[in-house]
Amino acid sequence: MKTIKQIADEIGIGKQRVYRYIKNHHISEAHHDVGVMCFDEAVEMSVKSHFLRNAVSGEAHHEAHQSVSSDTVFDTVISMLKQELEAKNKLIDEQQEIIKDLNITIRIQAESINAANKNELAETIIDGNKKLIGETQVKERGGIFKIFSRKK
Repeated sequence: MKTIKQIADEIGIGKQRVYRYIKNHHISEAHHDVGVMCFDEAVEMSVKSHFLRNAVSGEAHHEAHQSVSSDTVFDTVISMLKQELEAKNKLIDEQQEIIKDLNITIRIQAESINAANKNELAETIIDGNKKLIGETQVKERGGIFKIFSRKK
């Protein structure tokens, strides 16, 4: 024989819940001793099976509720991550366009520098040739002038 408190402690619930169950189901005690009700094994098994069955279905309900709640959280997080991914993909596309434009600008500038260098080189060559031609002419004139000046 066990008291309400002993049954409640074994199940892991409050003794008031066990008392209400016994009262609502009109279960009578097997023995009553100075304000303490004692119940036989049949009542004990009935009470335990009721609360354990409810605990299992309550856990299942709680797990189902948690599952729905978790699914909602996961859906929200996934949606948020998809939005962030789309924004980042858009930013990457914009940056690739900027890089493409900068590469074109660099190519144009490089071609311009090459053209300027070629012109400068050509001018240097022309100036060099003029100097060489001038020096040659001076030398030739000098030599010719010397020949002609001797004859005089």
